[in-house]
Amino acid sequence: MASPPDTSKTLKLERYNSYIRKVNSTKLLNASSKLLFRATLLVALILVFIFTINYPDSGGGNGGNNLHTHRNFLSSAFYGGSDHGGAAWEKQVRHSSTPHRPNGMSVLVTGAAGFVGSHCSMALKKRGDGVLGLDNFNNYYDPSLKRARQSLLLKHQIFIVEGDLNDAALLAKLFDVVPFTHILHLAAQAGVRYAMKNPQSYISSNIAGFVNLLEVAKAADPQPAIVWASSSSVYGLNTENPFSELHRTDQPASLYAATKKAGEEIAHTYNHIYGLSLTGLRFFTVYGPWGRPDMAYFFFTKDILQGKQIDIYKTHDAKEVARDFTYIDDIVKGCLGALDTAEKSTGSGGKKKAPAQLRIYNLGNTSPVPVGKLVSVLENLLNTKAKKHIITMPRNGDVPFTHANVSLAFKDFGYKPSTDLPTGLRKFVKWYVGYYGIQSRVKKENEKNNNQSPGESA
Repeated sequence: MASPPDTSKTLKLERYNSYIRKVNSTKLLNASSKLLFRATLLVALILVFIFTINYPDSGGGNGGNNLHTHRNFLSSAFYGGSDHGGAAWEKQVRHSSTPHRPNGMSVLVTGAAGFVGSHCSMALKKRGDGVLGLDNFNNYYDPSLKRARQSLLLKHQIFIVEGDLNDAALLAKLFDVVPFTHILHLAAQAGVRYAMKNPQSYISSNIAGFVNLLEVAKAADPQPAIVWASSSSVYGLNTENPFSELHRTDQPASLYAATKKAGEEIAHTYNHIYGLSLTGLRFFTVYGPWGRPDMAYFFFTKDILQGKQIDIYKTHDAKEVARDFTYIDDIVKGCLGALDTAEKSTGSGGKKKAPAQLRIYNLGNTSPVPVGKLVSVLENLLNTKAKKHIITMPRNGDVPFTHANVSLAFKDFGYKPSTDLPTGLRKFVKWYVGYYGIQSRVKKENEKNNNQSPGESA
C-alpha cells in the first residue's frame, strides 16, 4: 500500500509566501503614509508662505486690519489668489472702466449696487464714461434688490467687483489694473436708527473703509479726484434754516451723522497732507425707483398696500416732521456735476505737490414736505387709505426738520432740482408695482386716469 503524499513542505511554503505578502503590504502602507504626511506638510508650508507674502501685517498690532484677514484671504482665493481672478477677470475690469467718448472719465463707483450708486453708474455709462463698480452686497436690506440692480447694470456693460472697502489687497489690485481718473465713493453703512443696533458696522464702513480707500488713492499715480457722499444728517441739532454749508455741524444727533462728519474731517486731512482733490456731497432724503426699503416712502408704500398700520412722527412740541425729499434724478445730476468740475489731485507717490481742491455741497430739493403730506400723496397714488398711527418722535437719532440751501451747488455746477414730490412718487409707485408684480387696484386706478381725456375729472 502506497504511503500518503508529504504536504508539510507545501504548507510551509504557503505560510512563508503569506508572511512575505504581509510584510510587503506593511512596508507599502508605511511608505504611503510617510509620502502622504510629507505632501500634506509641503502643501501647508506653501499656503503659509503665500499667506505671509500677501498679508505680511496680519500678525502685527494693527487690530483694524486683522478683523478682515480671513475675509481677505478667502477673497483672494475667490479671485484666483493674488491675481484676483486672472486674465478673464482683468479683461472684464478693463472693459467696464474704459471710456467711450473723447476725454471721458474712468470712474470707480463704490456702492455701485446701491440706490444712488446704480443710478449714477448708469448715467455715467450712458454718456460714454468708463465705470467700474465695487460693492460688498451686504444684507442691511434685501440683497436680492442689489442683485437685481447688478443685473441691470451688467446689461449695460457695467461690471461690479464683489468686495469690501476694507480689503486693501483688492483695492490695490484694482488700481494696478486701471488708472482711474475719478472715484465716486457712495459705499456706506446707511440709516440713522440701525446705528443703535449695530454701531460697529458704521465705524467699519464709514470711517475705516473710507480711510482705506483714501490710502490707496493717495498712493496711486496719477491720483484720482474723489467725489463722495456725506449726508444732511451732519447738521444734527442745527436750528438755522435753510441748512447752509456755512452752518455749524458739530452737534450730530446720531452715530451715523457722527461718522459722516468724521468723514468730512478725514477728507480735509488727506487733502491737506497728500493733495487729494475731494468733494463731499450732503444728500437730503433721496427717493425714487430702485430705492432703499429702509426709507419711509418705501416701507409706507409696502405697509399701505398690505393694510398694515404706519407710524407717523410728530415732534415733542406737537409739530409735523418734515423732510427735504430729493428725487434720484436730481441727485444724479448733482453727482455728475461735481465730477465734471472736480479738479485733478496734486499729489504724486503719496506726496503733496501743490494745494488741492476741497469742496462740500448740499444736494437737496429746497422744498421741505411734512411726512403727513407724503402719506397723502401715496394714498392717492395707491388708491388706498393708510392706517395712520401718530406718535411722538422717539430719541433714536432722527431730526425733526431738514431744508437744503443749494445756492453754492447751483453757482459752481448749475445744480437745480426740478422734480416735485408728487411727480417723483408717481414714478416710484409705477416702478414699485412693476418690480414686485402687484396686480391690484393701483394698476386699475392708473389705467382709469390714463384713459381719461384732459377735461375729465378723476
